[in-house]
Amino acid sequence: MQSLVNISRNLLLASSIALPYTLFCTSATQAEVAYISNEKDNTLSVIDLDTLSVVNTIEVGLRPRGITFSHDYKKLYICASDSDAVQIMDVASGRIIANLPSGEDPEQFALHPNDRLLYIANEDAAVVTVVDTESRSVISQIDVGVEPEGMAVSPDGRWVVNTSETSNMLHWIDSDSQSLVDSTLIDQRPRHVEFSHKGDTVWASSEIGGTVAVFNVAERSLQHLFRFQIPGVHRDRIQPVGIQLTGDDRYAFVALGPSNHVAVIDVAKMEVIKYLLVGQRVWHLALNSDESRLLTTNGVSGDVSVIDVDKLRVIKSIRVGRYPWGVAIKP
Repeated sequence: MQSLVNISRNLLLASSIALPYTLFCTSATQAEVAYISNEKDNTLSVIDLDTLSVVNTIEVGLRPRGITFSHDYKKLYICASDSDAVQIMDVASGRIIANLPSGEDPEQFALHPNDRLLYIANEDAAVVTVVDTESRSVISQIDVGVEPEGMAVSPDGRWVVNTSETSNMLHWIDSDSQSLVDSTLIDQRPRHVEFSHKGDTVWASSEIGGTVAVFNVAERSLQHLFRFQIPGVHRDRIQPVGIQLTGDDRYAFVALGPSNHVAVIDVAKMEVIKYLLVGQRVWHLALNSDESRLLTTNGVSGDVSVIDVDKLRVIKSIRVGRYPWGVAIKP
């Protein structure tokens, strides 16, 4: 029998209204805050980046994973995977104000530079769903490979790239026609994809393959392939997932899963220069606005590691909810 808490949560989801469940008071004058999706708790943890402490916990839909802000940071989009919904949270109030028709089992998504079209990977349905966030309607569904997950849109908005975990492919989608134009075979179980800020390259992680592939966007061809070696860590535990590039494309940070490390890549030299020990099963990463801090979500240890980007060292671990997955930072 469902608990009263779960029944109440489902009723709130159905009505598209959810109340924030506050464990800590949030300062009205705080500067930057990070939102962390806790996959097993069905919550978001809110971290004040001045004090590096959790200041709020908000109940959301079931199994939240991917999260991203609208360009004005007034709305936060949340992939509530087991609720088959992308929720819209009003950031000022912390309330869920609507559910978008996301398709089945949304996991990751990417917002187009026009701040309107949301490209959603539907893991169970082998499609990418395109949703107009203003009309809150589906405008297209694009067939891709089996178990789509990673999503990225190029800075100029021309290309949308999706990864399919089981098909082991990158899928290149034309955003004008909303159609699949090419598929590229890569290593096993690709999980995440990220464009460089110039838009000339796209980076894709392969979890089981243990690699990160860098593709030339203009030619859709492989430019470089990274493999990782961490002293004292078996290669089977080195499983790349999240990728984050600095705004000047100087560094690329790669979350290496159950190896419990983040790789630091010098992009100009195309070489790994350091490995940083973080929490257990590091999943995704995000930089704050001035790129002085990098936050990582560590699923098994239930915490967030804070990295000083200038010194390339971990400075703090912050306890959050169970199985933290995604991270998005509001300036």
